[in-house]
Amino acid sequence: MAVERINDEHLIDLFKDDCHIRALSKHTIESYISTLRIFSKFLKERGYTLLTVDREIIKDYVSYLRNEGKEQKTIENRFSTFSSLYDYAVYEDFLEKNIVNDIRKRYLKQYKENKNNGSQRKLVTIEQMAHFFEIILDIRMKAIAVLFAKTGIRRRELVAIDLNDINWDNMSILLKPTRKRSNRIVFFDYECALVLKQWLQKREHHADPENKALFVSYTDRKGRLNRNGVGYDFVRWATIAGLHDLASDRIEDKFTPHCCRHWNNTHLRRAGMPFEFIKWLRGDALTDVLDVYNHIDPEDVRKSYLACIPKLRIM
Repeated sequence: MAVERINDEHLIDLFKDDCHIRALSKHTIESYISTLRIFSKFLKERGYTLLTVDREIIKDYVSYLRNEGKEQKTIENRFSTFSSLYDYAVYEDFLEKNIVNDIRKRYLKQYKENKNNGSQRKLVTIEQMAHFFEIILDIRMKAIAVLFAKTGIRRRELVAIDLNDINWDNMSILLKPTRKRSNRIVFFDYECALVLKQWLQKREHHADPENKALFVSYTDRKGRLNRNGVGYDFVRWATIAGLHDLASDRIEDKFTPHCCRHWNNTHLRRAGMPFEFIKWLRGDALTDVLDVYNHIDPEDVRKSYLACIPKLRIM
């Protein structure tokens, strides 16, 4: 196939097929394609294509993203996508070298190291988390925030939850399988159950009877709330609560859904939950020999979880 005959849309389609062959998740593929189309539009406006890029235009794109106020993690994620595309282009002999990797090494990795300077994600107190829940007026968002804090799950895991994934008898959720998870079970407590049931009462007015998603779109009765919508609403309420500084570029001034995972793990540990139980709830892969031979009883984890998870005065 002649390279000059491959326009951007054709290349993206070929790359999409390659992603399917490599068994990447549906979400990952959708994210890749969306990112590449945005980049293609940027290039087209400047007289380039995905296969005629050079270092200068890629450096311009880094500057463009920073001037647009994109966070460092967002820029890194986009360049991870580009690197994957150009690895594919080299594999298929469309290009001789993946020049994106040179740009990432020089302009992204160094910037990240200098920027973070050893900083860590924001860790709020139990009182601050309780106040955060108090000020959230939308019951869907409150249920999402409480579920994040009480379980420590990721955004992608949360939006994929269906109604029948919830076991109300032992207050557990069976998450969808992902490459990042070994154990798929997480537990929630009575406070979380209360808020979830309040959301379910409102959910009946917004969801089509055939929609099985736990968190549904307000604008599409058959639609599932997506992870971008979750992130946007979460940050909006976190900003109102004074936990998230939109003007700052420091990670410790940001309060995002992933901070709830940090909060959950930290406060469970401080309350005395065994570390191996926390790892089990996190779904961490078994890498240590002791992990492999230490068979964990989910019921023991559940009892320990209920004893250690912070109470947040949720009414």
